[in-house]
Amino acid sequence: MPIHQPQQRSAAPATGAGEPLGVQQAEAALVEHYPRLVRLAYVVLPPSLGRHRRVLAAHGTVQRALPGARTAPDRIRVPAQSRRSSEAAEEEAQGPANAPYAWMRLRVLRTALAHERRPRWWPGRLPAPTALRPTLPVVWGLRLFPRAGGVDELALDRALSTVPGAVRAAFALQLLEGLSESGVRALLAEAGEADPAGAVRRAARLGRPDRAGAQVLLQSGEFDPCTVQTRPSDLLRRRHRVRAVALAAALCVVAGTLAVAAERGVRGVADEGPAAGVTVPALDPAALLRTAAEQWADTSRIDFTAWPVRGDRRGDGELLGRALRAWSGPPAGVRVSTTPGTADVPPAQPPRLLFAGEVDGAAVVLFHDGGVRVVRYAEPLSGGGGAALDFARTDDADVTTGAAVVVSRTGEKARFLLAPWISETTTRDLLAPNTPGRPLEVGPDGVTAPVGRPAEGGACGSWPVLQLRSSERIVENHAFLVTDLGDLAPAHLTYTPKPGRGAPARQPREATGTEALLAWARTACSLRALSGSGVRAVNNWAFAEQRLPEGEASAEWLCTRADTWRGPGRVLVQFLQPADSPTAPAAVVADRNDTALCSRFGQHILAGTHWKSASGRWYVLAAGSRAVDRIEATGQVRGAAGGPTLAVRAPRDASVQLTARLREGGTLAAVR
Repeated sequence: MPIHQPQQRSAAPATGAGEPLGVQQAEAALVEHYPRLVRLAYVVLPPSLGRHRRVLAAHGTVQRALPGARTAPDRIRVPAQSRRSSEAAEEEAQGPANAPYAWMRLRVLRTALAHERRPRWWPGRLPAPTALRPTLPVVWGLRLFPRAGGVDELALDRALSTVPGAVRAAFALQLLEGLSESGVRALLAEAGEADPAGAVRRAARLGRPDRAGAQVLLQSGEFDPCTVQTRPSDLLRRRHRVRAVALAAALCVVAGTLAVAAERGVRGVADEGPAAGVTVPALDPAALLRTAAEQWADTSRIDFTAWPVRGDRRGDGELLGRALRAWSGPPAGVRVSTTPGTADVPPAQPPRLLFAGEVDGAAVVLFHDGGVRVVRYAEPLSGGGGAALDFARTDDADVTTGAAVVVSRTGEKARFLLAPWISETTTRDLLAPNTPGRPLEVGPDGVTAPVGRPAEGGACGSWPVLQLRSSERIVENHAFLVTDLGDLAPAHLTYTPKPGRGAPARQPREATGTEALLAWARTACSLRALSGSGVRAVNNWAFAEQRLPEGEASAEWLCTRADTWRGPGRVLVQFLQPADSPTAPAAVVADRNDTALCSRFGQHILAGTHWKSASGRWYVLAAGSRAVDRIEATGQVRGAAGGPTLAVRAPRDASVQLTARLREGGTLAAVR
């Protein structure tokens, strides 16, 4: 739904021979560059406004930037009469930033930045001097939202929400307007910012390392308030307000005093907002979605939407109401946590109730919101301490990644709420690969007995995991491992075995076999680096096996890939040399963030490391995946080998560059 620029023309003030023409030029610049100015205002405005209010505020900010007919003559500074700094004047010559446009841009910037400086009690969202005027445009009965982007746009929007408006302005002026750092500093200073240089420095850290990609994201539909989607507003709440107004009008006819009382009552309900009443469907406990108990066994969608509601307080409307109100607007004292890439905004429609019950001295409520998030609310049953509200992404969950949710953490223990399709539950220690799993008790409401958590610091002496088995009723009936990495949803662990001779590429499989457990015993402690990062699944890929020099045994090369719910992945390349202990930790030789390596979209890899033999000699070892047929070392040491592995004598600290040739053509550089 495009929002078109306004065509009304304001009367130019007659303050001199040249001034009416200047105001008309400014209006022409506004109309011509309206979408550009509105996008700038939208990025600078506080994200706390919400997308609907920010869209309207962006349009209002730009439309009100032009002086009206009644503006005092001494308040009008037409572009031709403005005295700008030399740096700003230099910037005005670039692109559309001619004098009228630059003048309008400055006014828009001042108004947008003033939103964060206004007192909390001031009405509306405009700066104090202009908030008393009508805030146009006004939209009744509709909610407006820019077109939704992907995970990258969401991550950028979240990053912008964590910095002040001046930093967002500096970021937008550089990437959208193409201004230099000096031009941005001059413009922010003219807009009244106290520390423009600091804002520019902080803005330089946003969007790294791919600033060009960030520029493309900033120009996408996610940040375009001129092309929006519409949804109805809360129909029930709107109807409630209309009835209240009609009742107040009728009471005015009967008695003025009753009308005053009725008006105060209606105003009180409106001021309290959705957090105080249950007339908003998304915040009404009675409107919560509840899945039937056996639906999971008769559906083709096995994820959180198939979970039935459980818990002995699932009918407690007061508890559910408190949880929903805390979600809508967390009051003071409620601790809020989110996994990376997870929005903590209120629900747009009634969420699905998964659980409501008492666990470890707290009343716990679990919601599932539209296939995207799981939300956990917990309040203590007695004693001090405030409530907690946790958000985690769970979009596209499946049999394994939607199999469990952390319902309680106390000390070094955690309890899980299991999916209804879990038929068998055991626990095991990844650092004890030869020890069988131990049965884990599960209550009738699906909550497990306490399970040990992996230690976050100190010695890594054990790594507890859940080994779950899915039910035959969904024709899965297979065992799999999940582990607690500090998020609400535990991470699924898998294993891809070594490449076979002449066999097609191997696919990830469940990490329950002997070979997989032995590999995880050497690499489990490296999972500490992934704690709290929103990890969905972790795969250990044994991409190469190498015979070591001087007649020693073989070593393995593993690529440990962690995929997050929001999309980006992290890769650790680990070297497993022969060891006396089956739990001797592997050596991490490479660590890469935000990469497709070791996934279906990055199937080729080359890595290397320095290695010391039993005789004390040092070597450079390298290995590549199955498509590598030649590896070459250059730099302080030179050597080459046909095939996917290389070993060459080299000093301990020798600087070496490794490259590989692929069987089907192309070259590959070593991951660092």
